[in-house]
Amino acid sequence: MAAKRKAKSRTPFSRVKTSDRRSSQSKLAKAQPRSEPAKAKLSCPIVGIGGSAGGFEAAMELLRHLPTRTGMAFVIVQHLDPHHGSRLPNLLGKATSMPVTEVTETITPQPNAIYVQPPNKCVIAKNGKLTLVSRTEKLNVAIDHFFESLAEDCGSRGIGIVLSGTGSDGTAGLRAIKAAGGLTFAQTEESAKFDAMPRSAIRSGFVDLVLAPDAIAREIQRIADHPYLKRPLIDAEGAEKEAYRQADDLGRVFLSLKKQMGVDFSGYKESTLIRRIHRRMALHRIDTLKRYARFLRDNKKEIESLFDDLLINVTRFFRDEAVFRALKKRFLPALLKNKSKDRQPELRAWVPGCASGEEVYSLAISILETLGSKPSKMRIQIFGTDLSESVIEHAREFTRARSRRMFRKRD
Repeated sequence: MAAKRKAKSRTPFSRVKTSDRRSSQSKLAKAQPRSEPAKAKLSCPIVGIGGSAGGFEAAMELLRHLPTRTGMAFVIVQHLDPHHGSRLPNLLGKATSMPVTEVTETITPQPNAIYVQPPNKCVIAKNGKLTLVSRTEKLNVAIDHFFESLAEDCGSRGIGIVLSGTGSDGTAGLRAIKAAGGLTFAQTEESAKFDAMPRSAIRSGFVDLVLAPDAIAREIQRIADHPYLKRPLIDAEGAEKEAYRQADDLGRVFLSLKKQMGVDFSGYKESTLIRRIHRRMALHRIDTLKRYARFLRDNKKEIESLFDDLLINVTRFFRDEAVFRALKKRFLPALLKNKSKDRQPELRAWVPGCASGEEVYSLAISILETLGSKPSKMRIQIFGTDLSESVIEHAREFTRARSRRMFRKRD
């Protein structure tokens, strides 16, 4: 049943509805590709490791079991008091023979090395380098900031790991990494000293593997040896050529998806398609598309997982700020004024491809802000639809500070 949310104040009948693939698909024959991440610039795979309370112990355990020559660079983002110096690099150095360095200036990450974020700054990946930006005092989301920059700059060579901690920092970042073709991990809740951060990540649905720290280390080693991370990065032209060379095997993948999910991906953008299929291959230790097509044919759960992977979209509240500014300034005031003249004023909106719902809620907030504080009899309905049932489920449960102020769950 569609989820409904009701506004607290001046629009007593405001609702936000979301519906799953069956109702939103509208008999679509072709799925449309989502936005592409920027072309990866970093030369070696980068593993981002995020933690808060209890994260230090988990990171030490991970490093103790991690081989020193994976060919990857590791960046540790640990929540620390910004007003005190950190001994973290020295302490982490006791668990590994890899060099451990605190990032104090813009630096090019090297393979088989560990980089630590300083307590009073945030580290991001930009133009093939690690650089520092100011940290906000009000809210510490340093892990999300780094993971999102890693997805943007490193693409499929980005790996995100969320360890023990309080809060939900890292969840949004893992989503960005997965959407860019990277791999995502979370520590098991049972092995975490504080399980809120890994639990948030796991429940989001954007975590590929949930393991204890020592098992994460072993999986990182296995992934490091997979052709997915060793091969040259594929651009749009390369993906098109590869799709042509492996047309028969890709056709079998399309057939499995269409037969079970009812959606034809044969017109999907090649670079996105190849990258996300390769991602699934790496997770299942499969090194050829022919073998993966065979594996997919008899594996309903994997077909669903690939389907969801292909539909992952990076989104956030008010993502395109210019669009929302124009909406509130030019479009909504006139529309609401005209609608208010009706005997029973009603406004209905539809957000197709709504993913986990941030755009739906952003639109609802914009409408309520445009209405202002005056009481209104305007009945407002906003429908959010998406092909992926899993992200719709996430949208129904999604809450953030701003949305909690504007909505309360009705049923």
